[in-house]
Amino acid sequence: MGIQEEFEEYAEKAKTLPDSTTNESKLCLYGLFKQATVGPVNTARPGFFDMTGKAKWDAWKAVEAKSKEEAMTDYITKVKQLLEEAATAAASTS
Repeated sequence: MGIQEEFEEYAEKAKTLPDSTTNESKLCLYGLFKQATVGPVNTARPGFFDMTGKAKWDAWKAVEAKSKEEAMTDYITKVKQLLEEAATAAASTS
């Protein structure tokens, strides 16, 4: 399986992450996803009152030096980590 196919697989798996996933982790995934699919930031930073938009833009800007392949690899690693953490948390509460 190539990196693109694995990335697409984990992009689907990311949709199953629990609601308890932190905003910090979600922003990290967002930035890596955008870098992997779009490339470097190509929009202006949102205005002062768009807090969510600014946080997303900042997360993307933070990883813009990565190549698409690096971003895909880091995204896959982060999703795996979050899924493992969710499974461990679920096992300890049952």
